[in-house]
Amino acid sequence: MAIVFVLIALLVVAVLVTGNWYVWRRLFRDTTEGPGAVRRAGAVLFVGGWALTVGAFVAGRSGAPFWLKQVLAWPGYLWLALALYLLLAVLAGELVRPVLRRFLERRAGASEEAVPVPARPEPIAAGQGAGRGPDSGTDGGTDGGTDGGDPAADGAVPGPREEPAGPSRRLFVSRVVGGAAAAAAVGTVGYGTYGVLRGPRVKRVTVPLAKLPRAAHGYRIAVVSDIHLGPVLGRGFAQKVVDTVNSTQADLIAVVGDLVDGSVKDLGPAAAPLAQLRARHGSFFVTGNHEYFSGAEQWVEEVRRLGLNPLENARRELPHFDLAGVNDVAGEDEGQGPDYAKALGDRDRGRACVLLAHQPVQIHDAVDHGVDLQLSGHTHGGQLFPGNLVAGLANPTLAGLERYGDTQLYVSRGAGAWGPPTRVGAPSDITVIELASKQA
Repeated sequence: MAIVFVLIALLVVAVLVTGNWYVWRRLFRDTTEGPGAVRRAGAVLFVGGWALTVGAFVAGRSGAPFWLKQVLAWPGYLWLALALYLLLAVLAGELVRPVLRRFLERRAGASEEAVPVPARPEPIAAGQGAGRGPDSGTDGGTDGGTDGGDPAADGAVPGPREEPAGPSRRLFVSRVVGGAAAAAAVGTVGYGTYGVLRGPRVKRVTVPLAKLPRAAHGYRIAVVSDIHLGPVLGRGFAQKVVDTVNSTQADLIAVVGDLVDGSVKDLGPAAAPLAQLRARHGSFFVTGNHEYFSGAEQWVEEVRRLGLNPLENARRELPHFDLAGVNDVAGEDEGQGPDYAKALGDRDRGRACVLLAHQPVQIHDAVDHGVDLQLSGHTHGGQLFPGNLVAGLANPTLAGLERYGDTQLYVSRGAGAWGPPTRVGAPSDITVIELASKQA
């Protein structure tokens, strides 16, 4: 087993080294005329960027001081996102490169054809020097010797035109494509980071439930997932999330896991704004996999202190439907995994039931226990394209509403971000689920 792990690790390192060398070559070696400060600066950028990324991940999983985690997290995680989009942009540039080169070659060929070729002058016969008499032979010889340095006067064909000074066509193409790739990558990461830091937007979805009584028609649940408070997203971000949730004036708030990436000691102050959450029927919380990386028991007690109601494999009978919650599957390693029988086993199946479960893969157990609607997060919608392709393979639903038999599953893309505080192709959201009764 250890040998397999080592081989996989070596393969990953080889792929990373090859990919970064390729990007460095396209952006720095191919755009310069020889070794120099620019190439060295590029090498320092790549080596330093990855050193910060590794440092950020190591510090985040060790007992390093929280201030050090914050110092390393911002540049380290942003470099991870930038390296990804530099690679994608440079690969896309390979499609542009031959097209641009061919265009420049055709343009240069057309320019050469448009330049008129000087006509060859008629040769002057011996003894027909213009303006010279019989006594001017000596002068004619002297003048002839003097004029002999002009090839045109002797009827010689002009030599090839000299190319204008400047970079070669290959160097010019490399600079244009490399510059465009770098600008596209920086712009993509910059806009994706701005989208996270400005806070999640509200998304509204109507979900009809067959068992929901008419009196509960229009009941609103604010679904919040994957806030990921940590070294990057702190108290200010938590306040934005709370303000946005409260602005929806929901009847109930459901925080469906991955609230934090760190201990209560480090992140307790960042999570403090959660005490301001307000809803008619209260705020409820279930654990996500990252809570089990951060001390789940301590965080359950902390959110309870802040006024949220943890549902640890438990159920609440609300006036018109049942609200249940189960622990995340990551808790199984600590003996705290999901227990559907405890949360759902003895309920009245004639009542509608909404289940809070962090991961979409828990939908199959929800179907077996007659749940009407499961609310989940975890996927981030992929967060960084093309991560959505990988996340889509690992989860039954990547984002949005889907039906599994008589059970519906809604997956939020989440309010925050994990790792790079950046989203591309998967904007963050807080979803207001409006329940609809088919009897209304």
